[in-house]
Amino acid sequence: MSEADLLSENASAASPLARGLRIVLSTIAGALLMALMGLTVVDVIGRYLLNAPVKGAAELSELLLVSLVYLGLPAVCLDGGHVTVDLVTKSLPRRSERARLFVTGLVSSGVLGIIAWRLYAYGVQVGGYNLVTNSLRLPVAPVVWFCAVLAGISALVTFALALAALFKRMK
Repeated sequence: MSEADLLSENASAASPLARGLRIVLSTIAGALLMALMGLTVVDVIGRYLLNAPVKGAAELSELLLVSLVYLGLPAVCLDGGHVTVDLVTKSLPRRSERARLFVTGLVSSGVLGIIAWRLYAYGVQVGGYNLVTNSLRLPVAPVVWFCAVLAGISALVTFALALAALFKRMK
């Protein structure tokens, strides 16, 4: 059984909270993706057919895209969908798998926690001097804080799955 199988088995057997989080994240991500797609279509039609591109389309696309990436992060963590290379681990004894999953989950959780902390600190910094986008003058700090919260949720999900892997009974 691979790492992704074990983690997704833990997540799928998890509480309704995990299912609810997936539904909320998927709904928000779907709405943002539709907005990004609509913006791109309108901008392309406006640019090439009407010679009137959408003002700030590039800025909005950037903000929507970064939001989509961070929205997907907790979902990937819940599903154990991270890219893994098992060149060495596939030859390790089966009994070491729980400890390995725990350690890698702990490290991943720590890295995601550091990312969340630094994003929050960056949000405070850019919020302090009111950084805004160039043409639309949209504030950047709320988007950075949104990403920090999602990275923090990802860290918590990864930590919970690491604990679940440690205490899971291997088949």
